[in-house]
Amino acid sequence: MHPPPNFTPAISGKEAQLLRIDRRIITWMGEHGRGFLQWALAIIFIWFGALKWVASSPADDLVRRTVYWFPPEVFLPILGVWEMAIGVCLLFRPLVRLGLLLLFFQLPGTFLPLVLLPEVCFVRFPWLLTMEGQYIVKNLLIIGAALVVGGSMPPMRAGATGKLLK
Repeated sequence: MHPPPNFTPAISGKEAQLLRIDRRIITWMGEHGRGFLQWALAIIFIWFGALKWVASSPADDLVRRTVYWFPPEVFLPILGVWEMAIGVCLLFRPLVRLGLLLLFFQLPGTFLPLVLLPEVCFVRFPWLLTMEGQYIVKNLLIIGAALVVGGSMPPMRAGATGKLLK
């Protein structure tokens, strides 16, 4: 049996204080979480891209072995610039949509080693991941963060698409 709709249970002063603190924390998280995710994504992509651009990324060998059909001395710097472009776009409101588009074109490739190099990604398929496998699977968090950032964008206004298409 449910209580009546206007029923308010009696709570102690400590419980009321805890509820107020809880509400403040949740409100603060709601106000700042999306912005933090956007900045975190930007920093990660600029940082990881810069490491690839200067051939100092711990992922260089994994990328070389995964994209074996493309010369790594060409592909790694291009990938690095692509990732840095994603990060820079995420820092500037007018470019966020472009950054998210570039991100969603880049991310499927990050999962290729799971298919092409399972011996590198798994100690025991399909659950026991190596460090490289964990590095790849964490991209699911990046996808989730990008969805939150993109989902909180204001809709484009009428007439704005014409500027993009000219």
